[in-house]
Amino acid sequence: MDFSLSEEQLMIQQAAKDFAQSELMPGVIERDDSQTFPDELVRKMGELGFMGMMVNEKYGGSGLDTQAYVLAMEELSKVDASASVMVSVNNSLVCWGLETYGSEEQKQKYLTRLASGEIIGAFCLSEPEAGSDATSQKTTAIDKGDHYLLNGTKNWITNGGRAEVFLVIAQTHADKGHHGINALIVEKGTPGFEIGPKENKLGIRGSDTHSLLFNDVIVPKENRIGADGFGFKFAMKTLAGGRIGIAAQALGIAAGAYELALQYSKQRKAFGTEISNHQAIAFKLADMHTKIQAARLLVYQAASDKDNGNDYTLSGAMAKLYASDVAMETTVEAVQIHGGNGFVKDYHVERLMRDAKITQIYEGTSEIQKIVISRSIIKD
Repeated sequence: MDFSLSEEQLMIQQAAKDFAQSELMPGVIERDDSQTFPDELVRKMGELGFMGMMVNEKYGGSGLDTQAYVLAMEELSKVDASASVMVSVNNSLVCWGLETYGSEEQKQKYLTRLASGEIIGAFCLSEPEAGSDATSQKTTAIDKGDHYLLNGTKNWITNGGRAEVFLVIAQTHADKGHHGINALIVEKGTPGFEIGPKENKLGIRGSDTHSLLFNDVIVPKENRIGADGFGFKFAMKTLAGGRIGIAAQALGIAAGAYELALQYSKQRKAFGTEISNHQAIAFKLADMHTKIQAARLLVYQAASDKDNGNDYTLSGAMAKLYASDVAMETTVEAVQIHGGNGFVKDYHVERLMRDAKITQIYEGTSEIQKIVISRSIIKD
């Protein structure tokens, strides 16, 4: 295995780092407090190519590989996980799904604008009674001949308030179970489509998270992705790649907290010396560094599997499971190393700790990842 980075990948990594430090860091605490993320920064991320990193250039994307994508995700997440989750959803769930399974007409109509960052998208699977159980869709898309009639509710939708294009998973043939589920493209402003109130979240507070309500929404047949009944497979294939992005986000949160803790430990003095000289702190830093590097290698392996056309279901699940646990452990320890200062907003680590928790939950909880992993190893 060779995870050395190419010159292009190093350039992407540096570009993401520079953007995070110069554009995302200023105001990140205020954005967390106000639960907002400015459209100007979304536009800039689009101009830099971060919103369609893996999309073919002919559709307005950057034409990069998954490895470059996870490098950018890590650097953005070190500073602002609210920004990186927008990038993750637009890249992994919306653009990738459309490019891989959408029709040429759908790509020309939606993908080109999504990849350039002109607009952003949302992936709509979770429901009040079907979070981790994607087979139990209560949202229905009744076949009416030349269109579907969409009814139901979706919860916890990232980019829910600002997205222009929504990929909605709904049940068409209930008697067929998960083989009767479809994936539909729904545009913002379609009659009967209502965006609910913004969620007041523990972490990633700058990201736009809403419930969505569909009341007799007419969706043309040409807005279905793939064949009739392909929706469940579409969702699972798309989420498998999305987990790599969230694993990279978790890695970035952990690495960001570690870097802050290391820097602080070299400046803060106690008992006559910098606290990094005390074994209690030095050993914490050693553990953090080791676990972060292990998580990074898992993320790189999953990205490599995807880029090389290998099955990345197992490696992606392992990367997300471990990286999200490392993010939670590392951020807690970073707060501890900061002591009382870690409990206040000015030092950033308390925000990173709050942001870390969601990585163990969305795009498949840690428990779901263990199901995926155990099934894979038992099957083999």
